[in-house]
Amino acid sequence: MASATSSTVDSPRGGDGVHLPDTARDLVKILVTGPFGVGKTTLIGSVSEIRPLHTEEQLSEASAQVDDLAGVRDKSTTTVAIDFGRISLPGGIVLYLFGTPGQERFRSLWDDIAHGALGALVLVDARRIDASFDVLGLVEESGLPYAVAFNTFPDAPPHHTPEQLRAALDLEPTTPMVTCDAREANSSIDALLALVQHLIDRPAEYR
Repeated sequence: MASATSSTVDSPRGGDGVHLPDTARDLVKILVTGPFGVGKTTLIGSVSEIRPLHTEEQLSEASAQVDDLAGVRDKSTTTVAIDFGRISLPGGIVLYLFGTPGQERFRSLWDDIAHGALGALVLVDARRIDASFDVLGLVEESGLPYAVAFNTFPDAPPHHTPEQLRAALDLEPTTPMVTCDAREANSSIDALLALVQHLIDRPAEYR
């Protein structure tokens, strides 16, 4: 893949929004994962140059018994299969983004969704760090290289240092860790670029 470059562009949704741009060279499948309510659907929707596919359903009284709503009380829907979007980056890199459900009961979908992916962007909520452990375990078990993005929420604790956050997640020193606002396209693209650059920088035998 070519080197990843800055995402600060006038229009991240280039082209006609349907067809691949003529400059496309590297087509890459990326997982966007994380626990329930962390902002995966929002991130994919903020960057996709095509109309994103969402498979969301209203939360029911039955699901409330198994989905932990602590910290996400305002959430009324949940992804039950995948989210899907596409973003063309500078350098001819096109990312196909597959958002995965964040609940344990959808674990059986993981292998199918992860098949063929080159890496994963793991979204984390600083208010609910422990909710990310299961997803991080799945990513690590799959052997996928990944980057971690702390999605910013208005009531997130401001006192955690990057070192404390990295230690709380037990991340390797080489694992990229960034913050992003999943509602903002350029912020979300910067998080994806951190993952892409991590994939590019890996030794050739691990690509």
